[in-house]
Amino acid sequence: MSAAKPTSPWSWIPTLYFAEGFPNALVATVSVMLYNDLGVSNRATAFLTSLLYLPWVIKPLWSPAVDVLKTRRLWIWVMQLLIGAGLVCVALMIPVPHGVQWTIVFFVLLAFSSATHDIAADGFYMLAPTEREQSFFVGWRGIFFNAGKIAAQGGLVFLVGRLSKRTGDPAFAWSVGFAVAAGIFLCLGVYHRFILPRPAADRPKILAATGKFSGEFFKTFAAFFQKPGIVPMLLFVLLYRLGEAQLLKIVPIFLHAPLAAGGLGLATEKIGVIYGTVGVIAFMLGALLGGWVVSRHGLKFWLWPMLLAIHLPDAVFIWLAATQPENLFAIGAGVAVEQFGYGFGFTAFMLYLIRIARGPHATAHYALCTGFMALGMMLPGMWSGWLQERLGYQLFFIWVILATIPSFLVAAKIPLEPEFGRKASND
Repeated sequence: MSAAKPTSPWSWIPTLYFAEGFPNALVATVSVMLYNDLGVSNRATAFLTSLLYLPWVIKPLWSPAVDVLKTRRLWIWVMQLLIGAGLVCVALMIPVPHGVQWTIVFFVLLAFSSATHDIAADGFYMLAPTEREQSFFVGWRGIFFNAGKIAAQGGLVFLVGRLSKRTGDPAFAWSVGFAVAAGIFLCLGVYHRFILPRPAADRPKILAATGKFSGEFFKTFAAFFQKPGIVPMLLFVLLYRLGEAQLLKIVPIFLHAPLAAGGLGLATEKIGVIYGTVGVIAFMLGALLGGWVVSRHGLKFWLWPMLLAIHLPDAVFIWLAATQPENLFAIGAGVAVEQFGYGFGFTAFMLYLIRIARGPHATAHYALCTGFMALGMMLPGMWSGWLQERLGYQLFFIWVILATIPSFLVAAKIPLEPEFGRKASND
């Protein structure tokens, strides 16, 4: 009998990372637009949707379980089916009495399932492809992840906006939108059940030495906090996006809010095109440029330009709030500039997470870094709605600019080698 033909990475890596980006966008961004359409206050919307970041904050606590219980392959497709089931429940609960409370419950389920799926997917990526394939697909992972965000923030929101305009019933439109999302994920779960490869290294760990496992687990955590310069490094992770974390929760609401309330009065489908599609593409282009320039000169050379790039374009929203333009091209150009700068500057942040995680426990320490990253997004986002309601949109966006100052102060203190991130000349 001939050996089974190896599964091409092109058959599963694109869909796997699409499946990471899609629910992440639903929980982090699309939920904001949903609750805004359902009449929830800005304060409550920002608080509740920021709280949904919690599973990504604490996922390092159960990430070892994904390593030792069953296979990562099994975790992936089971989580995808669970996400699909959660999306079905969200779709069913939106139109019912107390639907907001019920949808929050199922968004929490989605967030935990998605965070667990991320652990399994990233671990599987380290096992299934060859080292050469891993290097080749490392950039494509980000592209497919962002394709999932475009599908959620752009395509799905555009569909909901059109249905809402046609039926006059936003709750029905969002229910249909989440039903479509559920169908996509249930199909992905079934597809990956059969198409994912079965690498020999993807097998459960032996649980006999439970004491040894727990000892190593806590030793790994302790090693992270004993790294030289860990305090300024963690402050950098927590404060680098202090302004952006607040901005991200308010921008979709601002774009949708009526002119009389200080917003731009855009219909939902236009937000899907401008923020969920044009904005995400601009972010991707900025990130690609950021990765290219760092590979040429190193992160230390580009750190301060990237800090300026991620923060200064936030001032676009001060102008938008002050002038309230009705020209879609002007609004789209403003959002694109801000998102391009965000993508360019975000490169420095992600590379520095790798710099922090270096060492014998790189995988576990990187998971801890991403947990602190999520915490740095969750806490500022929770108070952003409350603050915006008291300041109004224009003063709030001025505050966002001021909130970027701590990141500059901390960046001056972090340890960083001149050659870090620079591609060797003989590569």
